[in-house]
This record gives sequence, structure tokens and C-alpha cells, in this order.
Amino acid sequence: MRRKRQAPASFTLAIVGRPNVGKSTLFNRLVGKKLALVDDQPGVTRDRREGDASLADLSFRVIDTAGLEEAKSGTLEARMRAQTEAAIRNAQALLFLIDARAGVTPSDKSFAQLVRKSDKPVILLANKAEGRAGRDALGDAYELGLGEPIPFSAEHGEGQADLYDALRAAFVDQEREEDSDASEDESENAEESGPHALKIAIVGRPNAGKSTLINTLIGEERLLTGPEAGITRDSISIDWSWRDKPVRLFDTAGLRRKARVEGKLEKLSVADALRAIRFAEVVILLLDATIPFEKQDLSIADLVEREGRAMVIGVNKWDLVSQDHGLLKKLREDAERLLPQMRGVSVIPVSGLSSKGLDPLMEAAFAASDVWSKRIPTAQLNRWLTSALSSHPPPAVSGRRIKIRYMTQAKARPPLFAIFGNQLDALPTSYTRYLTNGLREAFDLQGAPIRLSMRTSDNPFDK
Repeated sequence: MRRKRQAPASFTLAIVGRPNVGKSTLFNRLVGKKLALVDDQPGVTRDRREGDASLADLSFRVIDTAGLEEAKSGTLEARMRAQTEAAIRNAQALLFLIDARAGVTPSDKSFAQLVRKSDKPVILLANKAEGRAGRDALGDAYELGLGEPIPFSAEHGEGQADLYDALRAAFVDQEREEDSDASEDESENAEESGPHALKIAIVGRPNAGKSTLINTLIGEERLLTGPEAGITRDSISIDWSWRDKPVRLFDTAGLRRKARVEGKLEKLSVADALRAIRFAEVVILLLDATIPFEKQDLSIADLVEREGRAMVIGVNKWDLVSQDHGLLKKLREDAERLLPQMRGVSVIPVSGLSSKGLDPLMEAAFAASDVWSKRIPTAQLNRWLTSALSSHPPPAVSGRRIKIRYMTQAKARPPLFAIFGNQLDALPTSYTRYLTNGLREAFDLQGAPIRLSMRTSDNPFDK
């Protein structure tokens, strides 16, 4: 039975407005997930975030943006505004949000002019219109010149029917007329899904250059960058293609030591970054070449291993240390010594500013994914196991030798091997490490986290 496909996005909406009017709350409601960080503090959103949204039978692409603010050129706020203006250019329609409780502010009037100049359809939403106080302020919204305001509550979901009618009137009926000659049979016979997009999360300490690296990879200033540490707050996903292979990149907030994480907002950002690691297939741990393998870098690598993700180490800002010809060899030796649980992990020198090493980095990411997904036939595993047990038998416990009978691969992603025998719960850590390293060498599982599951069963005929 063929699974029903979600309807493709028919148009793109950008949610715009001054800070703290509820744009991210509306974005989360439309996409049906808590993707964007939400807090009472204004200015939480900095980068623009995109997602597939739906409202009744409408499917569309929606963009969450930073709050529009007047700012001096060169400041972080000015770069945030540039990101919002880029979203306005890329969208086919705009949802302009105001705070119904606060009424129309001078900032709303100023940015309404910017929205009108875009010459794109605009739907005016008066958010936070729950109760009588919010609705009494709707009359002031007409002076923005954006048409009739729709009373709305992104937090409680009120006003969705009116928003649906506005979207349908602006786009859907028009598109259906244009597409009336299209064949329904072609749509049904179309492929249900394209090739799998490799999910890659870029993680590291603050100011390691994660956003700059992604901008260079995709060839556009998609993410907010700058000299300030901690610019990125949300984990932003970006669909991209490398050598005709689909990729979904996740930019994440910088991860500091737990003791240094301060305030609710930074805790939310860290939780968002950790969630990106859990849902990624490959994690690129980005180091600063001028101060590599700090304690926090090792903590992040250990977290990636515990989550069972494939990993590649990118040493960024390589242009600053490229004159040190022995450094790369030293870093690879350091990786072997400091990260024995991920022995053989690829260490790739890169530069987000000068585009150095980007192709080798992506090649290593796809290779790590292949290793992470590798499956080994049971017959090969047991031939290797017989040789490994002959070379180094398990030790005896209380005068009775531990017996390992056979093993099989229970799953991949990451590789999990089930070992069957008796008294396996007494197997020393040193011996499990011997088996793990042997598997890694024999079956080319370099850089992948390996899991061993001991399955002990009593055999009545064993004596």
C-alpha cells in the first residue's frame, strides 16, 4: 500500500515584525513543532529559520525572522536586519505581526513602510489578541495601510480560520486556476520521495567558525556571522547539495562548559544544539586551529560518541597556522591519544574564510556515514572471533574460564554487535576494549562508535 505523500509547498511566507511580537511562537504553531526558541526576552531569534508548514489543506514554506530594528551599519543588529530583508526578498508573501495589547508603535509604522515597498502580498496579524483588551486595540492597526488586521493568538491558536481564508484568497485559488490543466495522473505517478539527505550537524565551542563554514559551503550569506561569540542561538537547518548528493546541514549554538552556561536563553540554545546532535547522522566537531583540543572539545566529542553518531573533526582557521608544517600530523596523533573511543576519526584542516579543505571535509563526512551504516555478515564476524579468541583467550573468573560462543551484528547506525556466551557479565573492560579495537581494525570501522551487547544464557549441557 502506497503511503500518502504530504502536499508540496505551494508558496513561501515570511513572518516579520518588530521584536517580541510572537513571530517564533507563530512559526512553531504553523510547522507543528517547537523548532524555534521562544522566550519573553526580546531579540531571541537572530538567524532566519525555515520550515514546512500547514494550515488545514494548505501546505507552504514559512520563514521565521529576527525582529526588525533600527540599527547602525556594522552592528550585530544591522546584520540581523539584513537577514530579515533577505527573507522578505525570498518570500512570495509576508505575515506582518503587531502586538495587539501594546497597540501600534512608531517601530511598527516604520517597518510597515518597508513591507509596503516590497510590493508583495501582506497579511496583517494582530497577535496576542486574546480577550477584550487585545481586540480593543485593533482599530489602530488600520493606520499601517496594510489592510484589515486579523485578530490572532499564536500561543492559543485563535484566529487560524481567518488566516486560512486570507491565505487561500491570496494564493491558492489563483494557483489552482493556473494549474488547472496539469494532469493528476502525473502527480500520482511521481516519485514519493527523493534521495535521502545526509543530516550533518556542525558543533563546537563558541566562535569556532561554524556559521562562517556553512555560509562558505553553500555559497551564500545564509547565516549570521561576526566577531562576537555566541551569535547563533537556534539550531538552523539548511538543505543543500554537494556533488549532486542531498545534504541537510545543522548550524548550532556554541557549547560552553556546563558551569559557564548562564541564563535560561543560553540553556535553551544548548538544549537545541544537543537535540541537533541526537537527530544528526554525522557530526562535524569544529576546532579552532589556534587552540585545538581544549577540554570542552573533548567533552563534546565524548557526548557525540555517547549519542552514537558518526564524527569528523574539522580544524578550522587553518590559514592562521598553515605555516606550521608538522601541526596536522601532531593533531592526528592527539586525536588518537585523546579520543580512543573514536579511534581513527578523520581530522581535516579547513578554513571557512578561504574555502580551504571543504571538499575533503565533505568526503570525510560521507565516508564516516558509510562506516556508521556498515553491516558485516555473521560468518565473517565469527571467523574473526575464532582468530581473536585463539590469539587472546578470555580470562578465567573464580577458576572458571569465560566462554564466548559466537557473535552477530544486531544493528547498524552505530554498529552494535551481540556476543553470546556464559559469564559475560564478568568480562573485564580491558577485554571488551580488545574486542572493540579488533573489530575496528579488521572491518575498517575507523572513527565510528562501536557498541557491544553481552548476551549470557545458561546452557544445561555446558558441564
